[in-house]
Amino acid sequence: MRSYKRWVALMAALVSVLGCAPADKPPLADHRLDDPPPLTEYRPGAAGIGDPDFPTDGNGGYDVSHYDLDIDYVPVTKQLHGVATIKAAATQDLSSFNLDFSGMTVSKVTVNNATATFRRQGSELTVTPSEPIDVKSRFTVKVTYAGQPQPIRDSANLGTFGFVATPDGAFVASEPDGSKTWFPNNDHPADKATYDFTITVPAGVTALANGELVGRPTTAQGKTTFRWRERQPMASYLATATMGMFDLREGRTPAGITEIAAVDPKFKKSLNTLFKLSGEITDYWSTVFGPYPFSSTGGIVDDFAAGYALENQTKPLYGGFEPDPSIIAHELAHQWFGDSLSIKRWSELWLNEGFATYAEWLWSEHKGGKTAEAIFNQEHARPASDPIWAYPPGRARPEDLFNASVYARGAMTLHALRKAIGDATFFKLLKTWTADHRNGNVTTEEFIRLAEQLSGKNLRPLFDAWLFQPQRPA
Repeated sequence: MRSYKRWVALMAALVSVLGCAPADKPPLADHRLDDPPPLTEYRPGAAGIGDPDFPTDGNGGYDVSHYDLDIDYVPVTKQLHGVATIKAAATQDLSSFNLDFSGMTVSKVTVNNATATFRRQGSELTVTPSEPIDVKSRFTVKVTYAGQPQPIRDSANLGTFGFVATPDGAFVASEPDGSKTWFPNNDHPADKATYDFTITVPAGVTALANGELVGRPTTAQGKTTFRWRERQPMASYLATATMGMFDLREGRTPAGITEIAAVDPKFKKSLNTLFKLSGEITDYWSTVFGPYPFSSTGGIVDDFAAGYALENQTKPLYGGFEPDPSIIAHELAHQWFGDSLSIKRWSELWLNEGFATYAEWLWSEHKGGKTAEAIFNQEHARPASDPIWAYPPGRARPEDLFNASVYARGAMTLHALRKAIGDATFFKLLKTWTADHRNGNVTTEEFIRLAEQLSGKNLRPLFDAWLFQPQRPA
């Protein structure tokens, strides 16, 4: 309709001009003024962002810039009431678009404050605004919903993840695509955004989210509200709203970075160790990988036997165990590799896990333990029949994302590279890599090109052997 109105206005202007033109000037017949220009073709945004291994993860047609999440959670009933306000920009002319969201009941959706229609199918929430959205236009979506969040149970990838209810709150760790279990979003690391969290819980319960507290928690009528803000772009799977009974320690790292450590009372004795190690390791990685990319660091230990840890941005989460220095080193290295530099496709997960695993080796070397060379040799000594060699880590498989090869062989790739180009170039490469792509998304091809550029060497054979061949490299 708006395109037609613009055509009518143009016609009126031209008629006015032609009516005043000298009689000896011919009309502008070449412009075919009798034919209106084609109307804008609005079409639905795709139901996936374009990752072939996870075809329904993320969505096409728009790019999110900010999430404002307002949730009220009652651990006893496991009931969550939420309002998600999403700011985005259209990357095409949109007649409708999708959000990733599973479970719970949606009661209302608005787009730019106007009521929108919506429908649910599986984990897709399809929204049709009252007026179509023009390409490059900014728009705001508000989704009101409620229910009992249900985590994802996937034995091939981590086990149980997403929003996991606990007796005193919730353990929220969402890799790879569990954020849709607790808020509607564009659930893929290719679309990063900033976040505001307003979390209301029963008085006495602590709510922890990414970034830093905005003001002090407020308590009224038996409920406490916490407000957190993550100012740096973040992949959806890194968002957390972990709630429960926690002992806290707040302060700064020796280098001055804001730090928050939290532990379930079961792990109270580990609070000071978690705080000290997280600060020390954050500061050390800042000298190895470049300046810390965020404004706070720390960690959370919750009493849920997840069997894994997750590098939630600014607050790594440890599921049911006291983490040792190697695990803390791994998760905090992810703040650079995986969080600040996020992958564009899940198949390139080695860029996260291979780098964080190699950071474990570097930490051991730094603390006088086994050298990275010794650990590399130990790993490379696996027999040729070991399954790790049949799984090329440069192409992570959707049904087995977190295979040991993605971690260990990914790390071996980096050590082989270090040996090939020398320490000076290798560590310059790491800092250049994190600086060039800070708060962005990366690919393996980009890393290879930078390594070749800085070293002046043809490194294709090395990367091919270590990342893409189903056999043990020589």
